[in-house]
Amino acid sequence: MRGLINIISFFKEYFLLTLCILISLVLLALNDNEQIRSIRSLTVASVGFLQDTFGFIPDYFDLRQENHVLRELNVTLSDEVSRLREAKLENMRLRQLVDLRRRSQFEYVSANVVGKNLQLLRNTITIDVGKNDGVKVNMPIVTGAGLVGKVVATSSAYAIGQILLNKDFRASAKVQRGRVDGILVWEGGSYLSLRNVAKTLDVQVGDEVITSEYSSLFPPGIKIGVVSETHHDPGALVQTVHITPSVDFASFEEVFVVTHTPDTSRIALEQQIPQ
Repeated sequence: MRGLINIISFFKEYFLLTLCILISLVLLALNDNEQIRSIRSLTVASVGFLQDTFGFIPDYFDLRQENHVLRELNVTLSDEVSRLREAKLENMRLRQLVDLRRRSQFEYVSANVVGKNLQLLRNTITIDVGKNDGVKVNMPIVTGAGLVGKVVATSSAYAIGQILLNKDFRASAKVQRGRVDGILVWEGGSYLSLRNVAKTLDVQVGDEVITSEYSSLFPPGIKIGVVSETHHDPGALVQTVHITPSVDFASFEEVFVVTHTPDTSRIALEQQIPQ
């Protein structure tokens, strides 16, 4: 109690001022004089004017809360947009694969790419189908864009595919427009090469290259890519032909294994001929 009395005694001027102000406000509120009413009206008008003038200044804490809510909403919408975009791209890829399946006379086994090695000289992919799905070694692997490679190893549920960008890969190929044949190889880099093409044969930039009927592993007519460069070395009998693959090996995710098996009687006969 003594402490309270000491505080009041120390701040007695402020208490008296506050008490006087309260008494004045009460008297003003109870007074119905003409001048007092004018003062009230002027005070109300002034307060309203100040509210209209400075009402655009938001409350700091309300603004902070609103900013937090908007951030959460932005994250949610970004995630939804990303999932919708992914679904759209997947739909486009699957449409290409379905269209390929409709156009072909062969049977297909659909597969997802679950592993890639694209930084080596012997690049491969791993797919989630295997012997249990009817997949065998040397079966071609394709997408809607064209030839990917061939199966080189299988287990019960998985298979390894050797892709075009592999130094050991070989395929008989043909320039579709000029019917020029050659051997498809990869010598490093982002392009393929068509070997054994005589320099007198008609090959032009922009020509499409497809698998040839001379191949014992790949069905004829599968798109491989487009000729991107040709040139002749002085004194050489053949020309250099570079091909840009039609398949984007960095981004493809779904493939088909073509259940095409080579004609063993033809292979056996050709192997009897001395090389």
